[in-house]
Amino acid sequence: MKIDRRSLLTATAAAAAGTTMGAAPAPATAAQKKAALKLTSQEGIIPGKTLAEKLDNLEKWGFDGIEFWGGGLRERVSAIKAEMKGRPLAISATCAGFEGALMSDQASEREKAMRTIKDILEVAGDLGSTGMIIVPAFSHQTKLNHIEGRKILMDLLPEVGAHGVKVGSRVLLEPLNRGEAWFLRQVADAGAICKEINSPGVCLMGDMYHMYLEEPSDMGAFISGAKWLHHVHLASIKRNLPGQDERDFRNGFKGLKMIGYQDFCSLECGVIGDRMVEIPKAVKFLRKQWAEA
Repeated sequence: MKIDRRSLLTATAAAAAGTTMGAAPAPATAAQKKAALKLTSQEGIIPGKTLAEKLDNLEKWGFDGIEFWGGGLRERVSAIKAEMKGRPLAISATCAGFEGALMSDQASEREKAMRTIKDILEVAGDLGSTGMIIVPAFSHQTKLNHIEGRKILMDLLPEVGAHGVKVGSRVLLEPLNRGEAWFLRQVADAGAICKEINSPGVCLMGDMYHMYLEEPSDMGAFISGAKWLHHVHLASIKRNLPGQDERDFRNGFKGLKMIGYQDFCSLECGVIGDRMVEIPKAVKFLRKQWAEA
């Protein structure tokens, strides 16, 4: 019988989770809680001419919240608060929107990133967001090697984390696939950074599109980052809606259940077909996979 590498390592991760849950187990307080699938979506994916119409659709389709882009968010705070008032929806993560790159080889770009990240963190805290998603650098944004880049990142993150705590928020490091970033490609790598920084203002997220390309096991990845995991992005193999190709989310959902995951899972993807039809189908697909995990 042929056994592929992903299946073998998934089984190994499951066995390890049943005993020690790996090198970075979830805190006992989280593990004692029952995980729940709280679905949100990035604002731009949801159809609607106004924010109110988008929120109406999210409610109608059984979502639990919405994810906003960080760029220009400060100017929208009052309008967002007004539209969200009285609705059974929360604001999940705030996605990037900053300028520059923390791991740039140019000091001016690093300074720009620090300034704009801090600004968006303040807005994220004001809105009660789960945190602000950041990528240290896309491949085209730095000429530094791994050692140089990591040192600069580790020098800057304590200040970023401290500011996040001060304003009631946090940054969420996002691992990407190797086609987009040479640095930070696995959840465990982000977990190692979070452990070293040791600040509640520096945590991580997992994107199941990138994870399919880089992780041998979705479940193992989530277990490895359990202590610091505060957001999840959802997309199919081809980066479309869950359920629009053969991407299976049950292994990852099983990992989230094992660590007592309490935060949001959010759509970040394209959509094939009519969004008014396909997005509700994706919600049903994800809730079915969660129940089966």
